Amino acid sequence: MELIQGLLLISSIHLLAAASPGPDFVLVSQQTLSNGKRAGLMCSIGIALGLSIHITYSAFGLATVIANSSNALWAIKILGGGYLIYLGIKGLKARPTNTNEASLTAPTHYSAKKSIGVGFLCNALNPKAPIYFVSLFTVVLSPDMPTYQIAIYGAWIMMIQFAWFSLLVGILSRPSINLRFKQYGHWIDRVLGGAMVVLGIKVIATRSS
Repeated sequence: MELIQGLLLISSIHLLAAASPGPDFVLVSQQTLSNGKRAGLMCSIGIALGLSIHITYSAFGLATVIANSSNALWAIKILGGGYLIYLGIKGLKARPTNTNEASLTAPTHYSAKKSIGVGFLCNALNPKAPIYFVSLFTVVLSPDMPTYQIAIYGAWIMMIQFAWFSLLVGILSRPSINLRFKQYGHWIDRVLGGAMVVLGIKVIATRSS
């Protein structure tokens, strides 16, 4: 498959996958609404970097092994689902705070390194990723494909992921929108936290196909 043709095909598939609501979507929304635009962008970078893990093992053919190994998938489900539940519980414990308009746009507690790390782990521990990347790369990869072309595909997927979540962060961090959300920040944290717990339980409980 020609490089341009492969990029177009990957773009159409991965844009739909990235836009689908899931753990990454919920996490970026929570980070942006709780800690501001920069935190949301850092979290998005972490998620994009997390994709590098899946892209690397997929390029070496390990995705097929993982996707067809019930023990490996179960271990990833426990880790990934458990991590989502942990993040969700933290959100459920959110308490109301007294804020003024200035503090709504300038969060006092923020760590770029932590936001990147949280995003990275959320994506890297996604148990659905091996199956997804098997399906995606089966369409475009071939045994004789040069390494540089695989690297281009991988970098392009990461750029698509980051671009989508950057758009989401930009929308949620607009002053008029963000201020409205911030006024009910602890409730939003609790709702998103509950969504993460549900996603985590679903991840662990879902049978491998």
